[in-house]
Amino acid sequence: MIIDCHGHFTTVPPAMHAWRKKQLEGAGVLGEPLVISDDELRAGLEGKQIQFQRERGLDLTLFSPIAGQMGHHLGTPEQSVEWSEVANNLIHRVCGLFPQNFVGVCQLPQSASAADFGIAASVKELERCVTELGFVACNLNPDPSGGFWQVPPLTDKAYYPLYEKMVELDVPAMVHVSSSCNPCHHHVGAHYLNGDTSAFMQFLLAPQLFEDFPTLRFVIPHGGGAVPYHWGRYRGLAQDMGLKKLIDGILKNVYFDTCVYHQAGIDVLAKVVPTENILFGSEMVGAVKGIDPETGHNYDDTRRYIDGTPHLSPAQREAVFKDNVLRVYPRLKSHLAAVAALA
Repeated sequence: MIIDCHGHFTTVPPAMHAWRKKQLEGAGVLGEPLVISDDELRAGLEGKQIQFQRERGLDLTLFSPIAGQMGHHLGTPEQSVEWSEVANNLIHRVCGLFPQNFVGVCQLPQSASAADFGIAASVKELERCVTELGFVACNLNPDPSGGFWQVPPLTDKAYYPLYEKMVELDVPAMVHVSSSCNPCHHHVGAHYLNGDTSAFMQFLLAPQLFEDFPTLRFVIPHGGGAVPYHWGRYRGLAQDMGLKKLIDGILKNVYFDTCVYHQAGIDVLAKVVPTENILFGSEMVGAVKGIDPETGHNYDDTRRYIDGTPHLSPAQREAVFKDNVLRVYPRLKSHLAAVAALA
C-alpha cells in the first residue's frame, strides 16, 4: 500500500471560489450554504487526482482544502471560522464519495487579527472534524498574516490549547502556510519553503515544547524546505547551542514529506534524514503541474523518485510509502479497517 500524506482539493468546482469571493466582499459571515452537486465533485476528482492515483499506483491520499486558499490573513475571525467549516465539510463529502481514495485533513480557522490568533476557534474546529467527520490530522499555518510573519512562533504558549487537543485526539499537524500577500515572497516558490524552514528552526530553538508535549507530532512538507540541504548547519547549530543531537531531540516529533520534485532532491532527503522521519507525499495536483522535459514525467510524480533513489532499501521504501505514515497518523488504521469492511 502507498499512502500519500499530502493532498489538497485543488480541482474544486468554481462555485467554491465564487462562494469565498462573495463572503469576503461582505461585512460579515455569508450565512449561505455552498451548493455543489455530487456530480460536480466527481468531475473535479475523477479526471485528475483519482486518475493520477491510478496511473501512479497510489492507494490513499490524506486530503485537505487548498492550502493557498486558506487565506487566514483575509476577512474577519468570524469569516475564517465560517470558511473553514465550509471547506472542511466539502472535504468530508469527498471522503464520503470516495472513502477508498481519500481521508480528511482539516483547515483551521486561524486569524492574524484575532486576539488569540484564532487558536480557540481552531481547537473547536479540530475536535469537530476529528470526532464528527473522521478526519485524521490538521494543517497548521505558521504565518496567518500572509507573508509578513506578524504572529508568535509555533512554540509560543499561545498555541498550547491547540497542542493539548492534538495530543488528546492523537492527531498530527502538517505545518503549511497559505498564500502570500507580500510581493517579496512568491507563495509556492518562496513562501511555502520559507515557512517549512522557519518552522523547523522554531522547533529547534524551543526544546521545551516537546518536553511539555512528548507525543506532539508535526509534518513539515515540501521535503522540509531548505532543511535537508543544510543538514550540517542544523546539526551544528544544535551542537553550538548545547541542544540534543537532532536524532535524539527534535526528530522524535518532527517529520518530512517527499514533495520534492526532482530525483537529486529526493536523494539528498533520503541520504541525510533518517528513514523513520520521511513520509511519502506528492501534493498532486499542486504547486507544479507540468511535465519535466528531462524525464518526460510529471514533476509531482514523486513515487518515481522514491523508487529511484539508491539510498533506500526495499524495507525502507515500504516504511516511507506506508509504515511511517500509519505511525504518525494513527487514526488512519481505523479508517482503513472501515474501508476494508465495505469491500
